[in-house]
Amino acid sequence: MRRVKRALPLVAAVLALGVPLSGCGNESGARGGDVSAGASSGVGSGRQEEQGQEKGKGRDQEMDMQEAAERADAMLDAVLKGIDPDVRWAHGPTTTRACGVTRRRAVMTIVSPERRQTFLDRAETFWRKNDYRIKAVNKDDKFPAVYAVTRSGFGVSVSFRGKGQAFLEADTPCVKESKVAAPASEPNGPAYEGVYPLPRPDVRSDFWSGEGEGEGE
Repeated sequence: MRRVKRALPLVAAVLALGVPLSGCGNESGARGGDVSAGASSGVGSGRQEEQGQEKGKGRDQEMDMQEAAERADAMLDAVLKGIDPDVRWAHGPTTTRACGVTRRRAVMTIVSPERRQTFLDRAETFWRKNDYRIKAVNKDDKFPAVYAVTRSGFGVSVSFRGKGQAFLEADTPCVKESKVAAPASEPNGPAYEGVYPLPRPDVRSDFWSGEGEGEGE
């Protein structure tokens, strides 16, 4: 009984300070056993995540949206140069978010179903050689894609969509707000300025438009 009497004032003091006696589960009520590997739960971890986001946000905001867009353009230029044989491409629409930018390119060269995986493999190989991290690979027969990310938080992807057209996208991290100009890179074919949606691929390539699954030239 003496031990109980001594403990009661301590418990009362803890409750008065608002310190929780148990940290199990998260706000949705999930217990630790229900949280997948790599996920965190609890109030403390949420605060740490917010602090990490604030630190990351500060670093990203050293760059403004125009500078980030230019870097995204350079990333798209580089991967297109890394795909051999080269393909005809045109600029897609630029979109802006609250603190980020997405640049797009549309491939105007016809890439046959037999060559689509080779196209993605060459983009992936280029990214791996240049220290990008491959985030995901979609092996779908009809709409395959590959997604990568840089250490500075830029995301880039190549995907095949309707009618087998290849598209490249580069997403910037959250940066300082600013105006964003049109891309300075000159397409290696018609610019299609003011045209949206862009035409379907109409340029034939001896390699990319051909049949067969070999690596070819």
